[in-house]
Amino acid sequence: MKVAIGSDHGGYKLKEEIKGLLASMNVEVVDVGCTCEDSVDYPDYAQPVAEMVAAGECDRGILVCGTGIGMSIAANKIPGIRCALVHDTFSARATREHNNSNVLAMGERVIGPGLALDIVKIWLETEYQGGRHERRLEKIAGIETKHAGVK
Repeated sequence: MKVAIGSDHGGYKLKEEIKGLLASMNVEVVDVGCTCEDSVDYPDYAQPVAEMVAAGECDRGILVCGTGIGMSIAANKIPGIRCALVHDTFSARATREHNNSNVLAMGERVIGPGLALDIVKIWLETEYQGGRHERRLEKIAGIETKHAGVK
């Protein structure tokens, strides 16, 4: 599995911890930045992660900022992305099983590293169930297609 990862300054420390977990799981990581805690703009990191996933260059993406909110909003602007903002393990499992999320967003200022690492592990290991959930994803894809030119 190949995962793109990005953060702004508010998520930098947690991103680095997540990279350690991914390495221990033998997951290939593409880190788009940021590279320190100096102030940066989260869309500059959400966009390349989401585009890599949407293009099939990476299997999934992980985004971290202070709350995860800005990152998830920015990532979901990219057609084909289903970014879930997750701060608990139940939602991590559900968003993979039911929504086939392909990008995970979290907030470093919201959760601690122990819980965040548990979320990442569950999210990466959980498979999409398909079945009854498929028609909902098709509806989401239709919405993306109808409004692809909307800014």
